[in-house]
Amino acid sequence: MEDRPSNGTGNKSWFGRLGQALLGEPRDQNELVELLRDAEQRDLLDAEALSMIEGVMQVADMKVRDIMIPRAQMVVVDNDWPIDEILRVAMESGHSRLPVVGENRDEVQGILLVKDLLRFFADAERRPTLRDFLRPARFIPESKRLNTLLREFRVSRIHMAIVIDEYGGVAGLVTIEDVLEQIVGDIDDEHDAEDDSFVRAHGDGHYMVKARTPIEDFNEYFGTDFSDEEFDTIGGLLMQKLGRLPRRGDRVDVDGLQFEVVRADNRRVHLLGLTLGSPAPPTS
Repeated sequence: MEDRPSNGTGNKSWFGRLGQALLGEPRDQNELVELLRDAEQRDLLDAEALSMIEGVMQVADMKVRDIMIPRAQMVVVDNDWPIDEILRVAMESGHSRLPVVGENRDEVQGILLVKDLLRFFADAERRPTLRDFLRPARFIPESKRLNTLLREFRVSRIHMAIVIDEYGGVAGLVTIEDVLEQIVGDIDDEHDAEDDSFVRAHGDGHYMVKARTPIEDFNEYFGTDFSDEEFDTIGGLLMQKLGRLPRRGDRVDVDGLQFEVVRADNRRVHLLGLTLGSPAPPTS
């Protein structure tokens, strides 16, 4: 009878090896992240897996307002538009789901799935109206945590929600893709532009800025005069100011602009919050 191979470290799954790495019993989330990064450095954990684990942990702390598409940037269609006009907007935007509004953007009447419009052309005799295609819109507060929202998306099998502010007005929208991107990174498709949407305005002097935003574009948008001789991106500028790789939660004041690292992993910083106003306590 042949001897079975021993169940040594070389034959254990990465999850089993990770369990060994966590025997130190971290006291908080920061210590857990450090142990995970140490495990990755010792080849006990794949770098991509580590990035996703960190993304999952960050999602538990983030809220809808951190990632939503602001009201002003929402692509919507009016309830009295002809089908041809709606199709034009759908093709130009590349979106498969469009909020349908009444007199203004606070009056969201439902969600249109563009694929449902195939019935318009299939039923040549009856010619259904836009109201025949509307699906109920789901409304959520901007303070909802992303891990809760992701669970609700999965259970209800919907992919888009309308975000409401504290006064009941529409603040923006969020999709399941927006949440998943916080875990696995940017999900680009054939309709995504490669160099736009670096900055999202959230009102009251608050912005979300991609860390890969070229400093030249940042200067043009905010009227600043940051040098791009040493670094090309705004994420590189923050790295210079901190003297290390920025971590989630880091806060730094740069010439009166208050940055906070919203999303980062052990290799790079992805998303920054920017506030124009009174400075926040900087990270030491």
